[in-house]
Amino acid sequence: MHSIPDPNLSVTIGKIKLKNPVMVASGTFGFGEEYEDFFDLHQLGAIISKGISLKPMMGNPPPRIFETEGGIINSIGLQNPGFYDFIKNKLPYYKKIKTHLIINFFGNTQREYVELAKRFDEVPGISGLEMNISCPNVKQGGIVFGSDPKMAYHLVREVRKATKLTLIVKLSPNVTDIGLMAKGVEEAGADAVSLINTLRAMAVNIYSRKPELGNIIGGLSGPAIKPIALRMVWEVSCRVEIPVIGIGGIMKAEDAIEFILVGASAIQIGTANLIQPKTGIEVINGIKKYLVQNKIESVQKLTGLFNT
Repeated sequence: MHSIPDPNLSVTIGKIKLKNPVMVASGTFGFGEEYEDFFDLHQLGAIISKGISLKPMMGNPPPRIFETEGGIINSIGLQNPGFYDFIKNKLPYYKKIKTHLIINFFGNTQREYVELAKRFDEVPGISGLEMNISCPNVKQGGIVFGSDPKMAYHLVREVRKATKLTLIVKLSPNVTDIGLMAKGVEEAGADAVSLINTLRAMAVNIYSRKPELGNIIGGLSGPAIKPIALRMVWEVSCRVEIPVIGIGGIMKAEDAIEFILVGASAIQIGTANLIQPKTGIEVINGIKKYLVQNKIESVQKLTGLFNT
């Protein structure tokens, strides 16, 4: 009797070959070091850094996180130490971890995005970039880059010229047609898209009659958004040829498998990291078990097996 070989969990995103399709989402895993006591971080397919801007950002006034049914609403406000401090004080730690590091980055003008992409392109030890386009363009009256297909196309095209690194574009769900957005950034040169970012949300305290968040509006994440995220990943995977990375309410292996079935090549775990730090490892093991049980030799063969 022959033993069944372990399934192949590796996936390729642009120039990056991941050992498995499980990443940790930006902003939910700190700078990695915070989680080292829970498991060996090198087991992850990739770590995505907290979002980095050109200059340090203080973020939004507190309270910044509010727990709601089926998720959390956050208004951290992209607080981060800025490019120079990140390179000097945070990046050295990542070099100890034997997995891919993908830098999430953002700007408030096209020039800032391009400048950051150029700078990261010259830094050794970085596997790729994840570009957050859910930010307001201060030169265009605050319109969000990721809400206008033409603006997103031009932004990604210019950033593409500035870097040789694998470029993932993280899409906002707060749009009319996310498939159109994805197609546009693909044509502009993105190597992959990741989706979804958080949904705009708010909460009210009925006793104080004030908002629960200091910024009033925040971003909803967690299990509550999974059905929406799943639908959007399916729509996008039907429209683009580049890899799709699924994000949104993945709490266990079964959730991740749903995303892969509807077309995701890889997935990111976000809110679950704040509840159960070992979720990433549990999802990796769960995907492996599912492949063995269903006699599927590689996770790549699972992508898009959704029957309509």
